[in-house]
Amino acid sequence: MNDMTINPAIPFELPALFEGRHLINGAWVDSASGKTFERRSPSHGHIVSRSALGQEAEAEAAIAAARTAFDSGVWSRASGKERATVLLKVADLIEQNVDRIALIETLESGKPISQSKGEVGGAADLWRYAASLARSTHGDSHNTLGADMMGVVLKEPIGVVSIITPWNFPFWILSQKLPFALAAGCTVVVKPSEMTPSTTLMLGELLIEAGLPAGVCNIVLGYGVPVGAVMSSHKAVDMVSFTGSTAVGKTISAAASGTLKKVALELGGKNPQVIFPDADLDAAADAVVFGVYFNVGQCCNSSSRIIVHEDIAQEFCYRVIALSRKVKFGDPLDPSTQVGAIVTPEHNAKIDTYVKQARASGATVALGGDRLTVEGLGDQFYQPTVITDVDPDMPIARDEVFGPVLSVMTFKTLDEAVALTNDSDYGLSAGVWSTNVHTCLEFARRAETGTVWTNTWMDGFPEVAFGGFKQSGQGREIGRYGFEEFLEVKSVVMRIGNTRSPWVPED
Repeated sequence: MNDMTINPAIPFELPALFEGRHLINGAWVDSASGKTFERRSPSHGHIVSRSALGQEAEAEAAIAAARTAFDSGVWSRASGKERATVLLKVADLIEQNVDRIALIETLESGKPISQSKGEVGGAADLWRYAASLARSTHGDSHNTLGADMMGVVLKEPIGVVSIITPWNFPFWILSQKLPFALAAGCTVVVKPSEMTPSTTLMLGELLIEAGLPAGVCNIVLGYGVPVGAVMSSHKAVDMVSFTGSTAVGKTISAAASGTLKKVALELGGKNPQVIFPDADLDAAADAVVFGVYFNVGQCCNSSSRIIVHEDIAQEFCYRVIALSRKVKFGDPLDPSTQVGAIVTPEHNAKIDTYVKQARASGATVALGGDRLTVEGLGDQFYQPTVITDVDPDMPIARDEVFGPVLSVMTFKTLDEAVALTNDSDYGLSAGVWSTNVHTCLEFARRAETGTVWTNTWMDGFPEVAFGGFKQSGQGREIGRYGFEEFLEVKSVVMRIGNTRSPWVPED
């Protein structure tokens, strides 16, 4: 790792310990058991938060509060204007509290402070867009059914929604779900990851300040078992929205099947960027480096594999490696840091195991390939790693490693590039780099992924839906399609006048 850019620890005074409690029916409450759990910063090793440890009782109380609030109509039957007004207030409050929220997000997750500020501040736009949908949703009317008939199709909130969010983007992913559910008129129970619970609670404070009625949004802290299990299986819950691993997503689907409730899943990915010889190689290399190291590769959208035309593969890898050496790894509290810490020591060891397996299987570790020690912070970091000579059947090419590790494969033809892209259990996203618009369009139409980026990577907008094919999930988030996940469709057929013919013959 010669010439690598590493930011050592900077002098920093930790904030006061964040004390987290459940939000149930508008009140902050401790667990009945009195038990708590702690989160230690993966980058600095200090205890950041101590939170109430929820059990079945807290999950059931939160679900009951959400059910009562929904059935009362205090939110579900409020006008679109009333809902939008609250959501817009939340957006304003988020922007007023960016620094406070981002600091805790960085300490609990290990991501760079500049990234946390960007995600928290950017989330306000999701709330504003959801507010616009609250006022513009509509159904259909059918005036062609005959002179004495009329039909209308209504869109109504689905009901009580369980929202279960991951540790890697705790504030951002919650904001991809919660404002859209609220805009639709649903009531919710939220369970954040036990590793990053605190910014969800901070958002709960803002919801109360914005005037959201009690019971409309409830937050329960704790582990997937038992809290998440209750939220996934309870008969009073109408829908589950989950982001996380494919394995846990399957468990949630199974738990929800007992009541046939709706399940929306945003799961894993093994996302390729495909680089053709006529691409802007400098721009493509920069996008590849961003795609694999952003959030330390702990991102479902990480471009953890690249598929490069064999004529340019060697030159392109040189460019990627040269840029990788310039990326600033290190202290997440340093504003210039681009890549922070791995979330847990166990996950760091898992990443390292994948790399060692690839080397043992004949792949070449062209850069990195080991844990990274940052002065003053320890070794809960991982080096930027590029692996070449990768066979498509290797685990490093097929599994979601979830770390700053790039696998490189080559292709000769467009057909081969498409085949390698689609030869995966996942189908979340893909990218294509070429100056030929026909190449980009053909690839985009043939790639089996929910998103295709052409000559860019991971640009997103509140208006554009996000989700995956195959084992990357089901349903969509954000955009109008994501909003409609939280709506039920009801048909109302009306007869005009006393024109119905009797079915039973008259005497």
